[in-house]
Amino acid sequence: MTSRIWLAGAALLFSFAFTNVAAAGEIVVEMLNSDGEGKKMLFKPDFIKANVGDTVKFVPTQQPHNTQSIPEIWPEGAEQFTGEINKEVIFKIEKPGVYGVKCMPHYGMGMIALIQAGDERPNEAQLDTYKPRGKDSIKRFEELKAQVGQ
Repeated sequence: MTSRIWLAGAALLFSFAFTNVAAAGEIVVEMLNSDGEGKKMLFKPDFIKANVGDTVKFVPTQQPHNTQSIPEIWPEGAEQFTGEINKEVIFKIEKPGVYGVKCMPHYGMGMIALIQAGDERPNEAQLDTYKPRGKDSIKRFEELKAQVGQ
């Protein structure tokens, strides 16, 4: 009886030891001119819930687009990036928080996205001080901001 309890405990402990390795995943985000449903210049999805350790792959499905960090919405100490036009960008999430990304050529048209990494949001206050450029970006940003923490 004692050996079965010990074995069950050891198996449980062993499974927890590899939880982070098994949980890391890849999230694919398309860069689009249109979603076919009336939304133009967008990342799909444009709100991403991820875990620390996950990889987000931005794919230029339609062109011309790029992906780059929004420094004003970025966890302190997390590495920023600027992707080239029509090039895939792979970003590994190293810290919890909220990450803002944009397509520079279409930023004013609302081509932004938010990534919420984990449940901790040490930089959430940045969402209240960030001022997007362009009417479409302001509207889309407010829609995305409303999803943080839900």
